[in-house]
Amino acid sequence: MALFEIVMPKLGESIIEATIIRWLKKEGDTITEDEPIVEIATDKVDSEIPSPVAGVLKKLFFHENDIVAVGQVIAVVEMGGSISAEAEEIQPSASLTPDAAVGPSLNVQPQQETVKQTTRFYSPLVKSIAKEENLSLETLEKIKGTGKGGRLTKTDLLEYLKHAAAQPAIEPASQKPTQISRPLMAQKTSPYAATAMAGDEIIEMDRMRKLIADHMVGSVHTSPHVASFIEVDVTNLVRWRDRIKDSFAKREGEKITFTPVFVEAAAQALKEFPNVNASVEGYNIIRRRNINIGMAAALPNGNLIVPVIKNADQKNLLGLAKEVNRLANNARTNKLEPDDIAGGTFTITNFGTFGSLTGTPIINQPQVAILGIGVIKKKPVVIETEAGDMIAIRHMMILSLSYDHRIVDGALGGMFIKRMAELLEKFDSLRAL
Repeated sequence: MALFEIVMPKLGESIIEATIIRWLKKEGDTITEDEPIVEIATDKVDSEIPSPVAGVLKKLFFHENDIVAVGQVIAVVEMGGSISAEAEEIQPSASLTPDAAVGPSLNVQPQQETVKQTTRFYSPLVKSIAKEENLSLETLEKIKGTGKGGRLTKTDLLEYLKHAAAQPAIEPASQKPTQISRPLMAQKTSPYAATAMAGDEIIEMDRMRKLIADHMVGSVHTSPHVASFIEVDVTNLVRWRDRIKDSFAKREGEKITFTPVFVEAAAQALKEFPNVNASVEGYNIIRRRNINIGMAAALPNGNLIVPVIKNADQKNLLGLAKEVNRLANNARTNKLEPDDIAGGTFTITNFGTFGSLTGTPIINQPQVAILGIGVIKKKPVVIETEAGDMIAIRHMMILSLSYDHRIVDGALGGMFIKRMAELLEKFDSLRAL
């Protein structure tokens, strides 16, 4: 019988490992194609891994709570028959072995002579926080968890730390920040470090906010940022949405926003100016074949995440509207999958949601440009007509483009954003959806 190896999939550009939460199938079970076999967790999202093939689950190479590297074989499926006698002899063919994975134990304090084992699950995020706070596994075992099955959540751990008695922090040498993972924020000796004064409240960043902070600082240190701005008359676009929004909501059961139109225009402009849909690697320019447009979205905790619309140039406006709504809803309900936030080649962020006229967004590395959308406001504008110039009330907005000056010069950035403006101003207000 043919054997098929199931590997830990790539779960995002920055994710190199995941924790096995729970096996949904056991050795000897018959499984169908696309049937979930295991639940996994990363620092960003929880997810399930489906089997790419149908057959019998012949061998599992890891236990629950094991941390597994991306690309490592986690199971073998025998296709087209019942489990055979040589099942117990199978070994994973990947270069890593199960012994190389980190088991359920934590990196407890160095002074401990033994490492205590536990059957309680701790997510990678909880383990990371515990490691940063130098908490032993014994301490974690005593903290009450409010998650499913008594699982210790990030909120539980942060609440414990908030109320725990203050102790002098001792940072193990193994946790010394590196320039890659913590480029500037972790440098506590910065000459610009702030000091707390009487009455100030000190709030530690949560894990995601730390990652965002480091990502932003790293981006500014990586790319020389330049910004261009253009004012756009989007009256036709506003009229179009006003005309179709009620019928669309009745027909589709969801709202239509301006975002799909901005994504459509950006995808068209990126096709015409491919050096904006690119990345930089040393002195090489990587032109991306796919046009995958990320859209910054707010999470319930106030942090931002960038779900990605894959192959945006290949979708019609209705398809874009559906995908925008799906990703936005999943972001609000914490249901984004790892693939939803991976592979972006260009990003759009909407300042107008909060009433801002414009802004200068920071590039989402390793991309080379990001589009900022300002608020749409009615204002008097001089327009040209066959009868001469006249003043009219129009719906106006400002687009901003931040770009990496290493490969995107002012001319290219200016042409790109001008093309965006042309596409939006010429939008057909009678267009069907």
